Amino acid sequence: MNTPQALRSVLLGPAMVLVAALAAVAVPDASGASLGLPDGWIRAGSAPADYAMGADQSVFHAGKASGYLKSKVVKPAGFGTLMQQCKADQFHGKRVRLSAWVKSDSVVSWAGLWMRVDGPEAKMLAFDNMESRPIKGTSGWTQYRIVLDVAPEAKDIAFGILLDGAGGVWLDDLTFEIVDPSVPTTGTGMGGELAAAPKNLDFERCRSPVS
Repeated sequence: MNTPQALRSVLLGPAMVLVAALAAVAVPDASGASLGLPDGWIRAGSAPADYAMGADQSVFHAGKASGYLKSKVVKPAGFGTLMQQCKADQFHGKRVRLSAWVKSDSVVSWAGLWMRVDGPEAKMLAFDNMESRPIKGTSGWTQYRIVLDVAPEAKDIAFGILLDGAGGVWLDDLTFEIVDPSVPTTGTGMGGELAAAPKNLDFERCRSPVS
């Protein structure tokens, strides 16, 4: 499975009113190194050119850096996302919780932590983008969580932070953990060479200082 096919869409809205291509911009490699992004992270979305993305060494929850996503224009033509993708093998048949600390600044429309589980032929098996509980306005560091089931046939897991509209968000100290089935899921289950597991979740491995 090539990366552009696997990253084919993020759904903005419960009724699929807007379906935007995550792979709208060609990504030269899985690390995003040639785009000045943090190790392991890539840029995507329906209008990624309208957003600045990278590592911020002046704003962070812990450590020495965070990831950021900021609008570059007053009215972006679509959404942008700072994201990564990994194989689902080690999580097969498990319930997984993604936790992350997010800080926002003047988010006009909405932003959200998101995670998606894909199966064979990039079929979406589970998804949550926090559209029902969006991040808006300006807020300090707040921890958000997404819990999804990873089906035995799952091939890969994609996750990140998305911003739809003007404003800015910072992302730091993400964790992936297998949780008990008694922990409620937060999303919807829908029936290239990837990294074996998520990496650089604290944004400490920066290619170069960017702010």
